[in-house]
Amino acid sequence: MLSLKDIKKDYVVGDSTVSALKGVSIDFRENEFVSILGPSGCGKTTLLNIIGGLDRYTSGDLNINGKSTKDFKDCDWDSYRNHSIGFVFQSYNLIPHQTVLSNVELALTLSGVSKSERRERAVKALKQVGLGDQLHKKPNQMSGGQMQRVAIARALVNEPDILLADEPTGALDTETSVQIMELLKSISKDKLIIMVTHNPELAMKYSSRIIKLLDGKVIDDSDPLDKNVVEPIKKPEKEPTKADKKAAKKERKKLKTSMSFLTALSLSRNNLMTKKARTLLTSFAGSIGIIGIALILSISNGVQLYIDQVQSDTLSSYPLQITKTTASIGEIMNTMAKNHEDSANHDKDKVYSQNAMGEMINTLMEETKVNNLEKFKKYLDDNSDLKDLTSDVQYTYATTLNVFTESDSGVMQVNPSTLLEDMGYMSSTQMEAMSMSGSMGGMMGMGTDVWSEMIDNEELIDKQYDVIAGRLPEKYNEVVLVVDKNNEINDYVLYSLGLLDPSSLNGIVRRAMAGEDISVDSEQHVYTYDELLDLKFKVVPTPDFYKKKDGVWEDMTGDESYMKKAVANGTEISVVGILRPDEDASSASISGAIGYRHDLMTYLIDEVDNSEIVKEQIANPDIDVFTGLKFKTDENAADTDSSSETVSDSTADTESKADETADSSDTDKKAGLVAGDSSMEIPEGMTEEQYKALMEQSGASDTGELADMGMNAMGSMDMSAIQGGDMSSLTETQKKYIASLSDEQLELMKQMLKEQSDTNADQLANSGKYSTSNYDNNMKTLGYSVVEDPDSINIYPVDFASKEKIIDIIDDYNDSVGEEDKIEYTDYVGLMMSSITSIINAIGYVLIAFVAISLVVSSIMIGIITYISVLERTKEIGILRSIGASKRDISRVFNAETVIVGFVAGALGIIISYLLTIPINMIIAHLTDVPIRASIPVSAAVILIAISVCLTLIAGLFPSRVAAKKDPVIALRTE
Repeated sequence: MLSLKDIKKDYVVGDSTVSALKGVSIDFRENEFVSILGPSGCGKTTLLNIIGGLDRYTSGDLNINGKSTKDFKDCDWDSYRNHSIGFVFQSYNLIPHQTVLSNVELALTLSGVSKSERRERAVKALKQVGLGDQLHKKPNQMSGGQMQRVAIARALVNEPDILLADEPTGALDTETSVQIMELLKSISKDKLIIMVTHNPELAMKYSSRIIKLLDGKVIDDSDPLDKNVVEPIKKPEKEPTKADKKAAKKERKKLKTSMSFLTALSLSRNNLMTKKARTLLTSFAGSIGIIGIALILSISNGVQLYIDQVQSDTLSSYPLQITKTTASIGEIMNTMAKNHEDSANHDKDKVYSQNAMGEMINTLMEETKVNNLEKFKKYLDDNSDLKDLTSDVQYTYATTLNVFTESDSGVMQVNPSTLLEDMGYMSSTQMEAMSMSGSMGGMMGMGTDVWSEMIDNEELIDKQYDVIAGRLPEKYNEVVLVVDKNNEINDYVLYSLGLLDPSSLNGIVRRAMAGEDISVDSEQHVYTYDELLDLKFKVVPTPDFYKKKDGVWEDMTGDESYMKKAVANGTEISVVGILRPDEDASSASISGAIGYRHDLMTYLIDEVDNSEIVKEQIANPDIDVFTGLKFKTDENAADTDSSSETVSDSTADTESKADETADSSDTDKKAGLVAGDSSMEIPEGMTEEQYKALMEQSGASDTGELADMGMNAMGSMDMSAIQGGDMSSLTETQKKYIASLSDEQLELMKQMLKEQSDTNADQLANSGKYSTSNYDNNMKTLGYSVVEDPDSINIYPVDFASKEKIIDIIDDYNDSVGEEDKIEYTDYVGLMMSSITSIINAIGYVLIAFVAISLVVSSIMIGIITYISVLERTKEIGILRSIGASKRDISRVFNAETVIVGFVAGALGIIISYLLTIPINMIIAHLTDVPIRASIPVSAAVILIAISVCLTLIAGLFPSRVAAKKDPVIALRTE
């Protein structure tokens, strides 16, 4: 079974070599009680350690069941100790922080025995040694004899073949020694027991065989074997099959020892619990870096959440806007800058003009293009990624939302609002231009309408607004009223909605500028929620403004009776809720005071498209439904041009008529220049002396007389004669006036006459024959739209990162289509806030980098503490190695300890950081009105704990490696 062949063991001490064993050869029976006697230093313990696999022989061979151990690896020796050897030491060598039961179970844990079987076998072993009632005591709660019984139970629990006892009674009294020896003798009936002792009396009484050593040699053996029990190994007659190899490999794997990480955690946890104060202080020191980083992250997270909210709110008001007709402002600026640089190629000896206005107009014309929104809308609708990147994609149309209120005095138009025009603040032309500017005006706070479409994202609206009365609209004919944060409504809105009488403001601006005394209602009006929720409006499609008479459609907006009926038949709109902006919202998505759903616009589009006048215009695309005349086309343009030429050659009366129908403001300006209006400055290029000469030539005493002379002369002048160059029909006064004009003034007069003549001729040529409008203008006037072809697209990104991804989507679309279908868009926000996030992140990263230094320092400190723990637990290392733990298992034990310390440090740091955010938030709230709330994200907390564990684990790699390399024999001798 066990055979030692010429075993030698040498120790190198400095420059000398000490021989502990000098060629020991012993054969052992399978079951006998062998005592090895000899003086101290004779090699007894060394021999025992070599037999137990704790120490390696220098030469010779140790045969186990006929198998040589010369080629054994570390894992083979570990398996041998765990499955074949049981150690009983003089000093018991129990792990102090483990219970009696856990000490006995430990060997079984390394063998991979299940928990239930492990407990059952450990309890059985303890009962066998008479300690069945002491399972949960710690070693320091037991007597020496009891601890030695625990050690024997631990040695027996794995059912080893050999039990090695090193002075098992050396630390016991006589009575207890006898009890232990009786126990060992009973065990020797089934097992080989090899005991090293200095007590020859006990050896003679209980041993069946006594071997004496002296100076590393066997000098006596009381019962040696007559022959070598190790049979020669026969060679197999045939090579082992794959099945044999697989079975052998499986058996080796089964015998391989391994400590689970949970067992390592349990060992380390129990050890740390014996040093609670030091463990807590170490963990707190390790948590300082975590606390610093966690607090930085909490404040950064609070700022980032605020920025995200600002971004979301801002982008809900400033979307990526794509209109049918657009111009890239960036491209325009770049082109103008390039043109300016190119134009500066001249010497600097003179002053040169810079054609900024001309370049601007030319560049604007070049960069302005028409977007194919119908095709792009289909692309967006088919894009599955867009939903996660946007709060909403809003399609707007040219269809006008005509809203009216009814009262006893008649009907009043609420939307589009005409209040500013009625006040005299803006002309109808300015109102129209502002309306054409569309959403841009609304975004910049310049919109005149109080009705606006709500964003189709109820979650975002819930974040931005509080519903203070009623509810959010659920149907197309329901709207909400929006008040400000103080529950107030601008009086402009009150007048526009008819809650205050708008007629009291009619012409008020003109009258104020004329110096009249005026008064404006400055009283603060109060409305209950119920009063506002009772508001009703009527939406009237634009085609309902027209009535068919004599085969053509007539605009009836001037007919009060007709408009009352049209409004009465309109769609009723109800106010179902009142919204107030949330205090923490930095922006609002509803730009007007009345917010309506998108399906109100789709409903209106359907109403317009199905109206009789629109259907008639679509059915007759060549006829103007308003006049019954044909639209002017390329085919009939030639006929019109010839008529124009005939009329342009008509009499001076025609010229006079053309002059009367010309644009009055432009004509007056040009005529003032030609006539020498006294308010005009001296013409450019004319000196004061030349101007005086002109006065003398004309016979006028002053500029006023010259102006009168010019106007009188032009009043009866034959304009065709001037154009033709024939002066014979002119009077002397007229000739004199013409002679007084400069070449510039004369040329300007001819140009003015030609423009008037051409305009008048075109009007005469078309009179009663062709419509002055066209099909597209008529459809636009009627508010006709196609749902698939929007007038503009507003894309509301979730945040700036999403906006960049959306821009990438647009760029991908542009790359996939031809030049004519490429999309130009306007990004109103641009980089307005995107750099803020980068700055915040950069500051956070810098602060984290500084705090991380403390984290690294604390990790190094934990590594040092772990190394101290290795020194403190050196004997435990020897004990674990003696029961079969591998070097990797030892390393795992101390890695588990650093993991526990790292986890506690991380968790402690997070808990303290969470507590510190309370006063931090109070300080922030006291110092600033910005709604920043420091908070640690759950994911960040988990990551920080993981970082703490990883850093301490890395810091503990060196100490754990040192522990793994410790010699188990030396470790067992450590106190």
